[in-house]
Amino acid sequence: MPDTTSSDDPARPRLIGQPRDGAGQEAPQWVLLPDAVPDHPLLDGRPEIGRGESSIVLDAGDGQRVFKVVSSPADYFYLAADDRPTGIHFPRLYADHGVIGKASNGYSFRLLEIERLLPVAGEAEVLGRRLAAAYWAGCEKWANLGVNRGRLALYHIAQEPPPDLPASLVEALSALSDFIEGYPVQPDILNPHNLMMRADGTLVFSDPVFLP
Repeated sequence: MPDTTSSDDPARPRLIGQPRDGAGQEAPQWVLLPDAVPDHPLLDGRPEIGRGESSIVLDAGDGQRVFKVVSSPADYFYLAADDRPTGIHFPRLYADHGVIGKASNGYSFRLLEIERLLPVAGEAEVLGRRLAAAYWAGCEKWANLGVNRGRLALYHIAQEPPPDLPASLVEALSALSDFIEGYPVQPDILNPHNLMMRADGTLVFSDPVFLP
């Protein structure tokens, strides 16, 4: 479950290559968090099942939850802030276990217990590709706005979404846009691993923000 890599382009964060729009794909290159799993009683003996630029994911053992160790304030805000976006298209938080150490990037490690999600497939993958393509088109349209073009692209997708999106997903896009306006974060829905799904096929914005 890699979550992100990085690039110098704030509107194309952490994904090197083309968006997953089905044409001219380059192989993405991932930069992974180099830190060891922090010592904590809840993590002892837990197998690591995923690692990204700023997070480590460990199996909780019940098939329903994972322990996610996050080192980015953006991830923490998105997953655990009181005013985070919630609903069927956002990850469910079961518990916030607080600070459990410090990462090599200088930020605190925080331990979250969240629902276990799956890689997108079927209709969820189709929706994810459609969103990524619309987002990238918006980024290109407002390229002259620099770092803020990603925010504007997301806002316009929420206001004028691609056709045939479920109403619940359009509402989620609007909630995500509002959240990003309130925090010092930028959107990232190009990376295919930032969109996941539940076992019932519901598309989930698993990790759609980053620190610029």
